[in-house]
Amino acid sequence: MAKEGVEKAEETEQMIGKEASKEPAEGGGGDGSHRLGDAQEMRAVVLAGFGGLNKLRLSRKAMPEPQDGDIKIRVKACGLNFIDLMVRQGNIDNPPKTPLVPGFECSGIVEALGDSVKGYEIGDRVMAFVNYNAWAEVVCTPVEFVYKIPDDMSFSEAAAFPMNFVTAYMMLFEVANLREGMSVLVHSAGGGVGQAVAQLCSTVPNVIVFGTASTFKHEAIKDSVTHLFDRNADYVQEVKRISAEGVDIVLDCLCGDNTGKGLSLLKPLGTYILYGSSNMVTGETKSFFSFAKSWWQVEKVNPIKLYEENKVIAGFSLLNLLFKQGRAGLIRGVVDRLLGLYNQKKIKPVVDSLWALEEVKEAMQRIHDRGNIGKLILDVEKTPTPLMANDSTETSEAGEEEEDHEGDGENKERMPFIQ
Repeated sequence: MAKEGVEKAEETEQMIGKEASKEPAEGGGGDGSHRLGDAQEMRAVVLAGFGGLNKLRLSRKAMPEPQDGDIKIRVKACGLNFIDLMVRQGNIDNPPKTPLVPGFECSGIVEALGDSVKGYEIGDRVMAFVNYNAWAEVVCTPVEFVYKIPDDMSFSEAAAFPMNFVTAYMMLFEVANLREGMSVLVHSAGGGVGQAVAQLCSTVPNVIVFGTASTFKHEAIKDSVTHLFDRNADYVQEVKRISAEGVDIVLDCLCGDNTGKGLSLLKPLGTYILYGSSNMVTGETKSFFSFAKSWWQVEKVNPIKLYEENKVIAGFSLLNLLFKQGRAGLIRGVVDRLLGLYNQKKIKPVVDSLWALEEVKEAMQRIHDRGNIGKLILDVEKTPTPLMANDSTETSEAGEEEEDHEGDGENKERMPFIQ
């Protein structure tokens, strides 16, 4: 493994050297970027407005430069999460103005440092949280959101690491206080967070993990959880048949009627944590009916009942914790502990598939269909498959974009690189 780490480091040094040695071509930059006048440009996925997949475009934008305290990263891979789908639909509280570049996590190589940045050097291999703008060839983000990665961690693994494992760790150990002999119910056990939860639970002795997932995922993930149920089955009865008292921790990314079910399954002193609301997403665009239905189905919580039954209900939003509530220091400590577990070979990100930036619509559709096992990654250097190459319109930031025609790509076969 040490040899593999050295090879990774040498590969990175060669990549940096190759970038630095390139002479700028006419009309282009030496780093593969383009120039428009004096401004360097980069490729980025742009969300033109809230709605369906046709609102996404691969465009050229001005390359950002680091401000005081920022690190500039040449992006190699970006994580794709369910929250990105909800952002695209405008299905979040206080959505930002469009057009915008989506994405909240990435990995790559440090290309420049802003004033006052210490502890990092140009050429460092890193992963980072970004407050939007991650789906691009270059990002700038404050140093407190950037973390060095081990030499033997690939860029795709690094892009799959921050959101999923930090979310799972915070819920299990910081909010619910997971200990030996406890039991956990996690929904969407085949997804990125679900798989991170299962791996982290395995680091604590005698923890029983109940999981729900689509039936077609069961064979692939059956060894990661103790008991696995179909997501459409009556999992409450299934859990109680095995554990009459219920479970100690419920991790719910679905919301709707699953809130009441989760609370009913809690043992005394148990903790229910809501960290998503994917039941609100049904069609390609935002559905007020689905939103209203999910809201209506949420059991109204009575604090007196919680008091009488000794139950805890909590919520967790990693993005709010980082970008609105100023807990970057806390998260850095969690990342350090997680990287320690990675170096001990106790945890490892599960990457479902790699997609080119041009294939972002197909990648999002795979998440919408709940077809992924683990994390979907946008690989910035990946060449798109021929069928998808013309499916995203690449434009200049100031250029005109062609409208997608509904149904044009209905019969296109999705052919990502599956790890």
